Amino acid sequence: MPSLCRDCLTRFDDARSCPACGSPRVASHPELWDLSIAHMDCDAFYASVEKRDNPDLADKPLIIGGGRRGVVSTACYIARIRGVRSAMPMFQALRLCPEAVVIRPRMEVYADVSRAIRAMMLDLTPSVEPLSLDEAFLDLTGTARLHGAPPAVMLARLVRRMRDELGVTGSIGLSHNKFLAKIASDLDKPHGFSVIGVKETDDFLRDKPVSLIWGVGQSTLKALNGAGIHTFADLLRWEQRDLIARFGSMGDRLWHLARGQDRRRVAANAPVKSISNETTFSQDTADLDLLDGHLWRLSEKVADRSKAKGIAGRVVTLKLKRADHSLLTRRQSLRDATQMADTLYRAARALMDQVPQGAAYRLIGVGLSDLVPEDGADRSGDLLDPQAARRAEAERATDAIRSKFGPDAILKGRALR
Repeated sequence: MPSLCRDCLTRFDDARSCPACGSPRVASHPELWDLSIAHMDCDAFYASVEKRDNPDLADKPLIIGGGRRGVVSTACYIARIRGVRSAMPMFQALRLCPEAVVIRPRMEVYADVSRAIRAMMLDLTPSVEPLSLDEAFLDLTGTARLHGAPPAVMLARLVRRMRDELGVTGSIGLSHNKFLAKIASDLDKPHGFSVIGVKETDDFLRDKPVSLIWGVGQSTLKALNGAGIHTFADLLRWEQRDLIARFGSMGDRLWHLARGQDRRRVAANAPVKSISNETTFSQDTADLDLLDGHLWRLSEKVADRSKAKGIAGRVVTLKLKRADHSLLTRRQSLRDATQMADTLYRAARALMDQVPQGAAYRLIGVGLSDLVPEDGADRSGDLLDPQAARRAEAERATDAIRSKFGPDAILKGRALR
């Protein structure tokens, strides 16, 4: 059986360990050299970066997230053993793992590492479809002649480079389409390498729960279970027309996925639809000065991300969550696309001034949408605000200083509130 050592990249026939280096980390599969659609998912990405930068955290349970009223962004595997999961309320996570170290996200750092990983992927193939900072699809079809090695070898080399050069690990799922590649990447975490071949697809899926399908949330799962559909085998008993009649276009997708069929291409350079950032307070607040300070910090984070991605946006969104958990959103369309924190902040503050004063909020967020390439953004002057150009020039100078000396090298006074 075709086999690959994931440490030294030696190729050999079936064996429990590598004959060259003795490593037990061996990937073996009859179709190992024939498959080319992959999904790479970093292992507890934010937590891995934090442990890389602070070795004292290596053996400690680590949670990346907000205060007690916030939610978990990422938990390391030590914390996950205790039951901590992403999107879990922080108070619940700390109840499960009271000794955990909690760190607020450093999105600028994670974005830098993500860009480095993306560059490594693009060294393998131009067909890279990012899903988030820490995961992406890759299509390596036809790259074996270029690299002198099949896709499986190049993917193992990718995660080895990530570990050696960036200090983070990732798990690979390799298959014949995106649906199965994503499933495979979750089979052997962390630092895994799993393969689902063409010939085994039907047998592999048959007894699996339909909750395994990417995009099936709680409401869809409830509807499927209500129709007696719990596993892929249950789906296979339905006629295509009956699934469509019951579930609409989702029914057609389910019919194909039940048979392991997914015709979606790996879409390189898939457009980002929006950029946003939000924070949840430890206590509800109606303090306008405090809210204003958060507006600036959030605007700055959104601006940093848009500059890093080379994009700008024409629509600014303010998001507020009231004490009763109801959401309030306001949007403003700008005359010109922007990626400047100052412009974002001023638009968000104008929206803030339109909402009821004195109300208490538990969450505040700022978003930028209707995104376009940065070329031509923030170029035109504003006759109603003659100082806008000068503020933009000052912001770009500040960006240069922060890039060289760190994000806290210069802080606006309002950010200290």
